[in-house]
Amino acid sequence: MIDINITENTLDITACLSAAQDFGSGGVSTFIGTVRNVTKEKSVVRLEYECYQPMAMKEIRKIADKAIDLFSVKNIVVHHRTGILFPGDAAIIIVVSAGHREAVFDACKYMIDTIKETVPIWKKEIFDDGEEWVSAHP
Repeated sequence: MIDINITENTLDITACLSAAQDFGSGGVSTFIGTVRNVTKEKSVVRLEYECYQPMAMKEIRKIADKAIDLFSVKNIVVHHRTGILFPGDAAIIIVVSAGHREAVFDACKYMIDTIKETVPIWKKEIFDDGEEWVSAHP
């Protein structure tokens, strides 16, 4: 099962965990990316995330399909925020479940690394003294 959601609403870790629940899975791994209050020694006031949603959804699904093939995991949940976020807010939640812990750890790391590299999601960092557009990937 793959559950992908890109939304301006607050992300809900409990809902993500419930969606990934599988009584045949002995391992669940999560990654929650949150907004820091300091970047490059500058105070962060807020972030603004934008994306091209149809392409982002399609790309995340491709990444999840590949993770299932590579790591033999059962369920992957990816929820990503757009809009205005403040320090402490969750920007992305990834939950992976499978039979064993190694697979879920590896798949979760693969998911976040690949999402940051390839998915068309951009962020603008707003600092006390200005702002800077930064892609959500290197």
